[in-house]
Amino acid sequence: MIKISEMSLMEKLYQLIIHRLDGDKINSDSYRKYIYSLIQKGVGGFILFNGESEEIKEFIDEIQKRSEIILFIASDIERGVGQQVLGCTHFPPQMAIAAAIKRNFQEDVSLICQTVKAITDEASYIGINMPLIPVLDINLNPDNPIICTRAFSDNPEVVSWFGNEYIKILEENGMISCAKHFPGHGDTSEDSHLSLPVIKKSKNELMSMELKPFKKAIEQGVSSLMIGHLLLPEIDNMPASLSYNVITNLLRKEMGFDGLVLSDALSMKALNGIQSISALCIKAGTDILLHPNNPDITVKELVSALELNIITEEHIDKAINRILKTKQKIKSNLKDEINYKIHEDISCRITKKSITLVRNTQSIIPIKGLDSTTVVLAGDEQYFNDCFFKNTFSNVCTLKDIKDITLQTPEQIIVNIFTSVSAWKGSSGISDIERDYIKKLIQKSSRSIVISFGSPYVLRHFMEANTLIAAYEPSLQAQTVVLKCILGKTKISGTLPVKLTNFTKNDT
Repeated sequence: MIKISEMSLMEKLYQLIIHRLDGDKINSDSYRKYIYSLIQKGVGGFILFNGESEEIKEFIDEIQKRSEIILFIASDIERGVGQQVLGCTHFPPQMAIAAAIKRNFQEDVSLICQTVKAITDEASYIGINMPLIPVLDINLNPDNPIICTRAFSDNPEVVSWFGNEYIKILEENGMISCAKHFPGHGDTSEDSHLSLPVIKKSKNELMSMELKPFKKAIEQGVSSLMIGHLLLPEIDNMPASLSYNVITNLLRKEMGFDGLVLSDALSMKALNGIQSISALCIKAGTDILLHPNNPDITVKELVSALELNIITEEHIDKAINRILKTKQKIKSNLKDEINYKIHEDISCRITKKSITLVRNTQSIIPIKGLDSTTVVLAGDEQYFNDCFFKNTFSNVCTLKDIKDITLQTPEQIIVNIFTSVSAWKGSSGISDIERDYIKKLIQKSSRSIVISFGSPYVLRHFMEANTLIAAYEPSLQAQTVVLKCILGKTKISGTLPVKLTNFTKNDT
């Protein structure tokens, strides 16, 4: 490993940056040359999006050989490497994992170990050495548009336990684990990709809730933490990702973390309008500038900040020392091959165990009378065409259809609500219009089942339904399992990891 004394100032500044790598562009000669040029300048690493597994594996191997210092290859793989890379395995979101796993059952503890090991093995095979997991946010706001099912729970002890299981296995296998989004993105209804969320809590309030999982993660030996773009006015008037009080005083001095600190993606809109963002991150105590729009412009801004004494070379060297120290921890555990079939089986087991029966007042599960049942599709329309229920029920329509056509209210109704959590979307639920119409259908039908394929919080609006089921994601795998459950072919055994009641009157 190269020593800091052997690095030029420009090499140090590029080493601070983890830039975007679009895996679906690597067959372009011009794009490859661009990536090679960043490596030549000394870029610290890349955050991977998209691509095909074998092509990505080959390209990452090539760029690692080109780089004088090992590259961080980061990726948001909360739902497995398949979340980003074609050909790899999709796993259920963290909330589904918490619903599936009973912590006092050794068989379940073994299953979560198998799950994280499978994700780790696929990451290692591809060349990812910095999986940006686990999410340690405590989802306290039912309308959270960007965390929601990405969180394990609304309970700090549950989040801490699952987070530490992830960290332990990742670190044991030579990965750089990354706990996010410090100091906690769970108690807001704003998406920091779109705007700057405000968390109006004191430090003591944060210590009693949001910071607990991060404290446990530090004790477990997490290698890195990602700072969220969040405003905490009780602590600082600057966003957390630019705040010396949050990063240096709170995280480093009070909580004792001396590992690697990453900013959340600098391309997000939460920091719009703030000048010298990169320099302020470094001055606050950040080591890695994640996903800036343009690395070359970022370096120019840092050079200018040095000239203006906004930051000093001492700030830069502290960050570089942590970066080089962390890179020495990376172990090469490359696999010759991956048994994706075994990993798919593990994923399916988690899904089966996660399905949660929230309510079943008339014991109408398993259902009878398929011919007299109408299935109504609501929520995110992108999932309607591939709805697996169409293979079993003859009467399947969208909420729009049933509104536009004057249909006799069916004796038995199943409402499938599809929602998803993704950046830049701004919502993880359904519209008020959809909610009100579903309520009317429930009131008119003799028997009603509402199934949430995504955010379980949408179920809180339909407590008058006979049966409520939480499935946590809109995947075909989840749909297949739920269908077996309601037909009585598979046992429902999941445990709800969040509360659906005790919110404001407007929410119920």
